[in-house]
Amino acid sequence: MKLLYVSMISFVFIGFFSLSLFSRRSDVYSKHSTTTQSSVLASSDEYTYKVIPIFSELSSFPIISAQAVLATDLESGISLYEKDPDAPLFPASTTKMVTALVTMDYYPKDQILRVGSIKVEGQKMGLVFEEEIRVEDLLYGLLIFSANDAAEVLAQNYSGGRATFIEAMNLKVEELGLKNTHFSNPTGLDGNGHMTSARDLVQIAEFAMKNKDFSEIVRTKEKTVKSLDGRITHRLVNINELLGTVDGVLGVKTGWTENARENLVTYLERDDKKIMVSVLGSQDRFGETKELINWIFENYDWKTIEVPYLR
Repeated sequence: MKLLYVSMISFVFIGFFSLSLFSRRSDVYSKHSTTTQSSVLASSDEYTYKVIPIFSELSSFPIISAQAVLATDLESGISLYEKDPDAPLFPASTTKMVTALVTMDYYPKDQILRVGSIKVEGQKMGLVFEEEIRVEDLLYGLLIFSANDAAEVLAQNYSGGRATFIEAMNLKVEELGLKNTHFSNPTGLDGNGHMTSARDLVQIAEFAMKNKDFSEIVRTKEKTVKSLDGRITHRLVNINELLGTVDGVLGVKTGWTENARENLVTYLERDDKKIMVSVLGSQDRFGETKELINWIFENYDWKTIEVPYLR
């Protein structure tokens, strides 16, 4: 199997236009993406002008250990780098993006939840039995500290309980039109058909980043939250090492288990470009994502082209 698949879309645009290249986007992109001035500059009855990434020169490609990768230019929907983007793999704590989306759909962010009896493995923010804490503070623990205990508290307090919460997670990915994702828990622990793909994670993250509260949380470097009575303090530090160190990175979510290895979904805005990168099963998620970002900006030029108007 080839190590690297680079999208040929950009090359096609150098020589000629293909109508299907602009209409062939996933259901999630077509339903939830909004067109900005940077991607569509003008239009007439017959033609429209779009900014698309063009692969500018054949240089050496990055050697990536990850089992699956997808880097996408969000404005055009064009893939910038691919490696087995539809392979079903363990999501680990990237799962918590959907845990957060279901939470935001159901709970007011200022609602107070009581911590019940929870037994959970892995990363924890240190919630205490019978502690009362706001939903918003649990979301900070969930998304920036990747706290499994926060995920379980949110799921247990859901109407119908934990099992119904997980059903709502799977309904959410169905609504987004995703085919390779299924959840069996709210935390991301491996097992029981708990799977996703690099492509699905890009689409989940793109949708999630349109939520103002979600995007604000995942770009937060550090946060201290307290129980309702102020007696219990939780200091939360964002696990994402690219925040504040790589220009333009604004989130999104880390993940790790022994079987999944290192996962990372990254959103960045740089030079009016919006790019999402999903890396699954990596030996160095931060290093490889940084390498991919640098490679993209060194090897792609964004150009304005005229294409037939789609009716």
